[in-house]
Amino acid sequence: MNYHNITKDDMLNGDGLRTVLWVAGCTHHCQNCQNPITWDVTGGLPFDKAAEDELFEALSKPHCSGITFSGGDPLHPFNREEVFRLIKRIRQELPQKTIWLYTGFLWEEIKDIPEIADIDVLCEGKFVQDLADTKIHWVGSSNQRVMDVKKSLETNSIVLHEA
Repeated sequence: MNYHNITKDDMLNGDGLRTVLWVAGCTHHCQNCQNPITWDVTGGLPFDKAAEDELFEALSKPHCSGITFSGGDPLHPFNREEVFRLIKRIRQELPQKTIWLYTGFLWEEIKDIPEIADIDVLCEGKFVQDLADTKIHWVGSSNQRVMDVKKSLETNSIVLHEA
């Protein structure tokens, strides 16, 4: 997996102060995407041990609420194995941290992936320029949903995350 950046103390991509991992690779190619530089799966830098150490150092700070996976698309098939490995490690070592993930895939396309259950909040759906809305928390267009993953899985229906 490649990545473009690790942002520390981010307040724009989920609740609280967060660490954000911006991965490379996206096939959705949304019109007016905020990060088209991340589309190329071979772009950025290899996510190596030094990057993982940097990520966990930032994430382990007491003031950090959790991690947000963004990009690109963390659920691009090329990224899934590594992203889910990181999520598993976070759950084991830092269970108090929340895990958010942004993806262009719809809930209906990914809900049966077993590892999805380890995510707290899923921001899903492609950005649609014609539905852009700056008043919505955490996503850019009104077709996108910010979901409570655990409650959605428990009820077998979409439960939105409360802001």
